[in-house]
Amino acid sequence: MSESSLAELLRARGLRLTAQRQLVLQAVLDLGHATPEQVHTAVREVAAGVNITTIYRTLELLERLGLVTHTHLSHGSPTYHAAGENQHVHLVCRECGAIDEIDPDLLRPLADQLVEQRGFRVDIGHVSLFGVCDRCGNGEQE
Repeated sequence: MSESSLAELLRARGLRLTAQRQLVLQAVLDLGHATPEQVHTAVREVAAGVNITTIYRTLELLERLGLVTHTHLSHGSPTYHAAGENQHVHLVCRECGAIDEIDPDLLRPLADQLVEQRGFRVDIGHVSLFGVCDRCGNGEQE
């Protein structure tokens, strides 16, 4: 998202574009999948005075604006990524922590079955599957 587009979106909501908001959004876009702590580290490389509270508040605002979304990839902090990305299911390796993505259509039959049998609608864009990646499963982990 360009700086002018972000500024317009914020102005439409009665907000202004700040350097911190722009830096946080850019960090999420650059990192792909990032916890607030990882975003904080990236932002502090450019603006050392930005504190972690500002990062959390800015991520919450950017999510309300529909620019980022989050998922839980572990028991720790949520992981944020750009909302404009295609929905995907996260594959998280419990051994090395690697994160991969698969097409959510692979889970569509399960999601349809849950609606039919339980009336439960799965938010596939927030699904994370935990296991062991091929590299770790083959003993290639160093």
